[in-house]
Amino acid sequence: MNKWQAIILRAGLYVLLVLLGLSLFSWLLHGLFGYFGAAALGTFLTGLVANLFTLRIYENMTLADAGLRWNHASTRNLLYGLAAGAGAALLVLIGLLITGSAQFVKAGKFDAGSLVFVTILLAAGVAGEELMFRGYGFQYLAPRIGEWATVLPLGILFGFAHMGNQNATLLAVVNTAAWGIVLGYAFLRSHDLWLPMGIHFGWNWTLPMLGANLSGFEMQVTGIQLKVDPTALFGGGAYGPEGSILTTAVLAAVVWFLKRAPIVTQPSPLYDQQPE
Repeated sequence: MNKWQAIILRAGLYVLLVLLGLSLFSWLLHGLFGYFGAAALGTFLTGLVANLFTLRIYENMTLADAGLRWNHASTRNLLYGLAAGAGAALLVLIGLLITGSAQFVKAGKFDAGSLVFVTILLAAGVAGEELMFRGYGFQYLAPRIGEWATVLPLGILFGFAHMGNQNATLLAVVNTAAWGIVLGYAFLRSHDLWLPMGIHFGWNWTLPMLGANLSGFEMQVTGIQLKVDPTALFGGGAYGPEGSILTTAVLAAVVWFLKRAPIVTQPSPLYDQQPE
């Protein structure tokens, strides 16, 4: 079997497992957890199963070998990621307030149970998306076809995967694709999934905790809501701040941070193995 046959076979099975998992798990979980819960948990289970199967079948490796080994460097990279993601979200929200595109209003009461439940779902969704887009498929392809030949198309695919979200706009999809590219670059900096997971979760958690919509989803759990002026140039509409030009600008700041932060590049059994 030559190089390209091996790539097509392995990548093909991985994609097939992802597509089957997304369809099956979403269908099974929708009745129990609703649309958002089924999407988050279904994504997590899909990423988990697709990676476990392909890692075991083709590499005789465990999930930890795909960038999930835990050590001091992992903790450090995760914290840098959380700071970058949360910081980016805060910058965008401050921009919305300064430009008069949005304002905080009271919306219900603080619900600790809902806060914990939503946090768990957000963490599951982030872990699942990172496993799917920066897990086995990404780490197998990048050393063989080129890092940016992998980062760019998978980042764009990451954006396309969100096209079906509620209230998605062209700019929202473009920004999401740009996030996918930035998260791919984060993996290249760390060679682990902890850094991109930290960035992803920091952003995804901070927005709804401060009352903003996230990728078209409205989650009011803290008693405040970021009410966006629908006519505002920078508002992002009902999709949330990810549909705003402010997010496009802030992404440049995230890249600047990733270039300069003392991130640890870790050994990665899967990514560092010599191509056939």
